[in-house]
Amino acid sequence: MTSLLSPARATTRTTTRATARATSVTALAAALLAASDEWLPRVEYREAGRWTGLLPSADAADLVDPSLHADLAAAQVWLLTWLPGQGTPLHDHGGSAGAFAVVGGVLTEDVVGGRPGAVREAATELWAGRVRPFGPHHVHRVTNRGTLPAVSVHVYRPRLTRMTSYRLAAGTLLRTATEQAGVDW
Repeated sequence: MTSLLSPARATTRTTTRATARATSVTALAAALLAASDEWLPRVEYREAGRWTGLLPSADAADLVDPSLHADLAAAQVWLLTWLPGQGTPLHDHGGSAGAFAVVGGVLTEDVVGGRPGAVREAATELWAGRVRPFGPHHVHRVTNRGTLPAVSVHVYRPRLTRMTSYRLAAGTLLRTATEQAGVDW
């Protein structure tokens, strides 16, 4: 069979392929927020510190939509509870991007940013129903400064392998510790 394209066009012809795009971590967090009645019985509260629980990706997919199984398999889902006064230190997520949704209560997120020597914090209150996305280099602190318990769901991609803690001193972000998955949590 002879090609209808000229030889020059035949060599520059490209084929288009449908490429599947992964569901964003923000959309996954929102879907898990919407399905919170299904996983809320799994959470606990601890006076001594925040409770965290890993939600297996297959369980998460079954709770929201089994078609999201591949997207959730490439991610990691954590359920967290926060009693009044509980929070995290300033930290990053070791290069993972993510999103968290506030399911109940109010959380305050302090985000740091700025040029070296002029790094500052800015606080935002996040009420139930709010989804907060962040990139792979995001440094923040999350705290329950309210009077009622709070619950949140966090989605990370790629899965968390390390987290670094920081402190802010004289406008400079200083690393205080690095934790490794499988060792420190």
